[in-house]
Amino acid sequence: MDLGHLSSAALMLSGAAGVLIPERVAEALQLHPVSPRAITETRAGLGGTYAALGAFALLSRSAGAQRAVGATWLGAGAVRLAGLRLDRPRTDATYWAYLAAELGLGTAALAAARKRHYLASKASG
Repeated sequence: MDLGHLSSAALMLSGAAGVLIPERVAEALQLHPVSPRAITETRAGLGGTYAALGAFALLSRSAGAQRAVGATWLGAGAVRLAGLRLDRPRTDATYWAYLAAELGLGTAALAAARKRHYLASKASG
């Protein structure tokens, strides 16, 4: 399994956690779902979206899907960094671990997509 597949699998598994155990995912992110609707929104937004994108990238093996996974991870990391200035959250070890994972997995996915695209163009040309 290359780093691109690892990145897609991590996104898919984090999404699966959001679908299967939304209360625990919300708690880990310091979100407080206060109603059944809030739990459903956690399942859909943090679960279904990420699970579907990660699974699609794993199954399709497409460079475009891999780029989408990379953009998703890097987008989350960029907003987390911006949040430091905009929101001034109290940070702990998990905040920094999430940031490191987002930036690392995003970079890995983009690098894998670039390699996949290069190899495909080399094979066809």
